[in-house]
Amino acid sequence: MTMSFKLPDLGEGIHEAEILAIPVTVGQEVKEGDTILEVETDKAAVEIPSPYTGSISEICVKPGDMINVGDVIMTFSTDARPESIKIEEPVPQQVSSEQAAANPIQSTLEAKTVPVPASPATRRLARELGVDLKQVAPSGPAGLLTAEDVRGSAKRKDVGQADIPATVPDPSTSEISASIDLPALPDFNKWGAVDRIPFRSIRRATAKQMALSWSQIPHVNSQDVVDLTRFEAFRKKHKTEIEAVGGRLTITVFILKAIVTALKKYPNFNATLDSANSEIILKKYYHLGVGMNTDSGLVVPVVRDVDRKSIRELAIEVNELVLKTRERKTTLEEMQGGTFTLTNTGAMGGGFSVPIINYPEVAILGIGQARMQPVVRENENGEYVVVPRLMMPIVLCIDHRVLDGSDSIQFLRVIINSLEDPDQLLMNMV
Repeated sequence: MTMSFKLPDLGEGIHEAEILAIPVTVGQEVKEGDTILEVETDKAAVEIPSPYTGSISEICVKPGDMINVGDVIMTFSTDARPESIKIEEPVPQQVSSEQAAANPIQSTLEAKTVPVPASPATRRLARELGVDLKQVAPSGPAGLLTAEDVRGSAKRKDVGQADIPATVPDPSTSEISASIDLPALPDFNKWGAVDRIPFRSIRRATAKQMALSWSQIPHVNSQDVVDLTRFEAFRKKHKTEIEAVGGRLTITVFILKAIVTALKKYPNFNATLDSANSEIILKKYYHLGVGMNTDSGLVVPVVRDVDRKSIRELAIEVNELVLKTRERKTTLEEMQGGTFTLTNTGAMGGGFSVPIINYPEVAILGIGQARMQPVVRENENGEYVVVPRLMMPIVLCIDHRVLDGSDSIQFLRVIINSLEDPDQLLMNMV
């Protein structure tokens, strides 16, 4: 039989993807699980496996196409059902019309004992959203319930309960704001030659995220400088032994530890504001996002359980994550679940910069390049002298709905003190 294969639900609210490569051809025999497509979402590059064993009858897309979840990608000639979607199919008890009329309640109960056909991922999503699958109308082939069916049911259930929209308009369209009518762009060709490049993937995702963050979060920032002179001596002393086990002892590793120390002392920074329920969600885990620049734009992979890992472990893990990110091999899972973000423009030579909070987090820390500078210090004789010190700019941005300026200064001071005195950092780690 001929089976159509549609772009599956990739999770985390991802609705579209760009075709990167198609490593198969029409007529090619494939097995279930073979890679048939490489796509790029706004989170990461993803390999799509074949759900069937058979031959490819038609390929409906080409590299560079933008496709939505549910769009047909390929058709297959196969005699087998896809085993990746396990559908329970017990034979339902037959109830005659006379029996149903005589006992409608019993007939309804019997009908609801038949398991709903849905994939494990869809069932998991339904549990997370509190949706009863038996109450959802299926839209998939042969009565299969899809993830979009579940999300649609959850949205209908929540209509009228949210104070703010759950999504932000796509900033690449004229619907960027319901209250602002964007003027039409002029014809730039009148003044000279232009090129047009697609606004897609990471760049487009960054635009959406930044528009959401800037429109929803009132930003306030605190700036300071850190004297890294003692830290740099400590780092150089131990970097060779870390490199020997595959890690890199960078400032990022130590700052991650300093951030966790501050988060545990001031838990409101490890939070999310739930406006719909008028609650602040305090997270008791410490998954820190690390902003990394790639050829395609900024991505933020997440280092999990920073509080439970040693400096050595973090040095190895962060280095591996940097390499994976540069090669666009990070998974969707590695891009999700962050509670606080660190961004480092110093790696590119940047100084002071004010980052935008990574919604729905409530704070972000930005650091710049450490540089030798003349600094006034008091010597042992009580005299002021000018000495060379390695100084690094540091900026903390907060969500002023949840945090205040005094909170920001105290939080930042914990981090600065930890970095200026490596012994204190090690002693205060919790």
